[in-house]
Amino acid sequence: MIPKCCSVQPVQFQSLSGLRQLAETNRFKVWLLDQFGVLHDGKQPYPGAISTLENIAKTGGKMVIISNSSRRSSVTIEKVQTLGFDSSLFLGAITSGELTHQYLQRRDDPWFASLGRSCIHFTWSGRGAISLEGLDLKVVENVEEAEFVLAHGTEALGDANGNARSMKLEDLEKILELCAAKRIPMVVANPDYVTVEARDLRVMPGTLAAKYEKLGGEVKWMGKPDEIIYKSAMAMAGTDVSDCIAVGDSLHHDIKGANAAGIQSIFITGGIHATELGLHGFGEVADSSSVQSLAAKYDAFPSYVLPAFTW
Repeated sequence: MIPKCCSVQPVQFQSLSGLRQLAETNRFKVWLLDQFGVLHDGKQPYPGAISTLENIAKTGGKMVIISNSSRRSSVTIEKVQTLGFDSSLFLGAITSGELTHQYLQRRDDPWFASLGRSCIHFTWSGRGAISLEGLDLKVVENVEEAEFVLAHGTEALGDANGNARSMKLEDLEKILELCAAKRIPMVVANPDYVTVEARDLRVMPGTLAAKYEKLGGEVKWMGKPDEIIYKSAMAMAGTDVSDCIAVGDSLHHDIKGANAAGIQSIFITGGIHATELGLHGFGEVADSSSVQSLAAKYDAFPSYVLPAFTW
């Protein structure tokens, strides 16, 4: 998690009605875009999102999807394509799942080099299990045989054959208690606590990881708000913090992460915080004092605030 020393002091954000006034200044050359809650809700694009991307591209802005998705970057690009987005508008995608895969595969980071090969695997069932192909891992179901926990999902327990056995969240939490007692580390491939799915909120692996830390377990967070994912996105775009702006709907992940990385940010109020802000419909404008209070609560401070990703 991001230490307190990395927090920025609260500043008054600028409220926008659309992105045009900001994009046409050409102030930012690279846009780091969250997907769920910004571009789409997992089922369909948000109104105006596709044309907004096209308009940003016309101003010369480069765009990278930066997502706390358990899945590989290529899957993310395929996903947005199936939802009607033009994938050629993006330089690419950096996902927490992709970073996890790369670090587990390369093992050139000291922390990952010290991990064993036997793991308990939390994955998805209804959403489709996550493949561990090419990672040379042994998936076990007995905690006594496990050397670490790999959390991709919150719906199922993986087995040695790559299958997923559906499991209730509370049963996965019981397994975590056994793992914590054994003091084995956890790698979380999706640090989100919840995500928007067709306007409902779904529990994500970050919730399990936070519980694991409370149990005394060690967690390696592989996406936002850790700056590792922002550095990877900037490397992809061949740029630095001065030319970038991050757009997201989570104060704790998107905005706090941008703060830690030194990147300016846009907070989309109609995503996962909509209920907290008392919003009921798409494009509804949040009360600015409510946004300020919520930002202070999460110790995450956006540069700009916008109801939705619209032009």
